[in-house]
Order: sequence, then structure tokens, then C-alpha cells
Amino acid sequence: MILLQQRISLAAVALLAVVPAVGCGSEGKSESQLKADIVTSMHALMLTEIQGLYQAAVDLQAAAPATFSGWDPSSDSGATIDAMKEAWTRTRLHWERAEGPVAPMFSDIDDAIDSRYEDMLKALNGAGDPDPFDGQGMVGMHAIERILYAPGPDTVAAYEKTLAGSQMAAWPTSDGQAAEFKNGLCQRLVTDAQSLLTQWKTKTIDLSAVFAGLTGLMSSQAEKVGLAAMHQQESRYSQTTMADLRSNLAGTRQVYDLFSEWLATKVYGTTLDKNAMAAFDRLDAQYGMVTGDAIPDPPTGWTNPPSADQAVTPFGALYIIVTDEADPSRSGSAVDTMNQVAHVLGLPEFTGQN
Repeated sequence: MILLQQRISLAAVALLAVVPAVGCGSEGKSESQLKADIVTSMHALMLTEIQGLYQAAVDLQAAAPATFSGWDPSSDSGATIDAMKEAWTRTRLHWERAEGPVAPMFSDIDDAIDSRYEDMLKALNGAGDPDPFDGQGMVGMHAIERILYAPGPDTVAAYEKTLAGSQMAAWPTSDGQAAEFKNGLCQRLVTDAQSLLTQWKTKTIDLSAVFAGLTGLMSSQAEKVGLAAMHQQESRYSQTTMADLRSNLAGTRQVYDLFSEWLATKVYGTTLDKNAMAAFDRLDAQYGMVTGDAIPDPPTGWTNPPSADQAVTPFGALYIIVTDEADPSRSGSAVDTMNQVAHVLGLPEFTGQN
């Protein structure tokens, strides 16, 4: 029989909605005060990340050369290219940390700055983008990534050739394209990041949407790893999707922690909090076992579910724990536990449709 400290049964959790809270917060705060504190802290926390995203976008645009000659690594030992890549990496770091709570509230900006290549092609009805540098059509961090890290891994290029409207990733080949990349595509990212920053400063935060977004982000970890098995991972040209996963988890922890004081006022709240922390720790430990920023290569002949031999490879071990923790029907998984937390706090549970 599973101990209460390890797992509260779904039946027991269902009853918590009619059980009164065990008391006020640690400083005698009312529930409304506790919720207000979460909103205030979350606003400041995410503001820092969004400011970081905006500054990184500004730095990327500033580093981009305005002429074709600036894309010649031999002219400055590749320092210009390195500076652009460093700034682009920071855009990913800050966005992935903020993605859980921020993306659901700004879906249009999420689409503009974080759409994957295949999603951008779908939005263009498979027609492709005749000018990938001008800041129209293909936009955002991944549009920039395809240029900055061109030509990319062979497996990625082979996959993208199958997509309607796809073009081979490439650097600018003229002064005009270089100028467009700087003043078109990179400037568009600055503009979108600035819009997000401006809107966030006065945004009303909905805790229900935020917590569902956090849980949804944990659920999507399985999709991100699963796509890697087909060379369709998110940051596929830079090979930094593992870094994205780590940033997602770090951001989720940061925001989840803001709910702990409120959760402690609920019956079994402390136990649920420990269960959630344990789930995060399991993911963190597995992520820490991967060296570098790229997801490990899937073994040859990868199957789903994996064979016994595949399961013990670095990719197989990562895949198994991520899919287990993202499974809402698996007792004690990260998503299951976060849904239990949502239930006792009176917030909507993540259903995959939030």
C-alpha cells in the first residue's frame, strides 16, 4: 500500500475541496492576501525574464553585421558570429524560463517569437517564404536560428526537405540580405520582445491560467523529447533543445515556488508540495546526466515504446523519465501531482486543452 507521504489517492484529493483550510499563512495572511502576494512576486519575476529577453534581442540585432562582408569569419576570427550566437542563446534562456506562465497569456507574441519552422510553414499554407531575411513570413527565434546556425545537421536538413515550402537554411549572400537580416528579421524580434515587455508591465495575472500553463509546460516536455527521435526537436539547428528543457524546468520551479505558502494552508498541502518537489528533482537529476546542450542522439532503429536495449541508452533513459513525469494518469508523476495541487487550491486542472 502506498504511504500517504508518497502519494495522496485521487479519492482523498477529491474530498479536499470540501475540507476547510488548516489556517492562514505563516504571517496570518488571508487567502486573498496570499494570492495577491503570488501575483506581485510573479509579476516581478517574469518581468526580469522578459527584460532579459528584450535585452538579448537588442544585443543580437546590434551584433548583426549590416553588410555581407561581416558574415566572413576570417575577417574577425568569427567574433561577430559568436556574438550573435551568444545573444541568441540568451533569448532562448529567458524565453524558456518565462514560457509556462507567459505564453498562454500572450499567444500572438508566443507565435511570433517561438514558432517552430513547420508551424511557420503551415501559417504560410505551405507556400514558403521567398525572403527569409526581411522580418515578414518566417519570424522569431527559430527563423533566426536557421540562418545563424546554417546549414545545420544533415539529419535536420533531410527532415525539413520533406516539408512543403521548405528552403535550405543559409547565411546572407549579399549586402541586401545582410541588411535585411539585421534591420528586418532581428529587428522584428526586438519589436515583438518590446511589445511583450510593454504589455507585461500592466498585465493582469490570472493565477488559473498561469498554473495551467506551468503544468502544460511540464506536459510538453514529453513532446519535445519525442520529436527529437525524429530529428524534429525545437532548437534543432543550434542543437540546444536540452538547454531549452533545463530552462523550462528551472522556470517552472521558480513560479511553482511562489504557490508554496498558499499551498501550506491547505489540508495535505505540505505533502503535495514535497511530492511536486520530488518530481522536479527526478527530472532535474536526469537532465543533469546529459552532457551538453543537445538532446542525446536516439539509438538506431528507435521504437516507441523503446526496447530494453534502447531504454538504457542516454536518449532512452531521458525519454522514459520525461514521458513518465508528463503522464497525467501516472500516479505521482509531475503532471499528476501538479494537477492535485491545482485541485486543492481551487484552480482548474490541466487537461491538455488549457
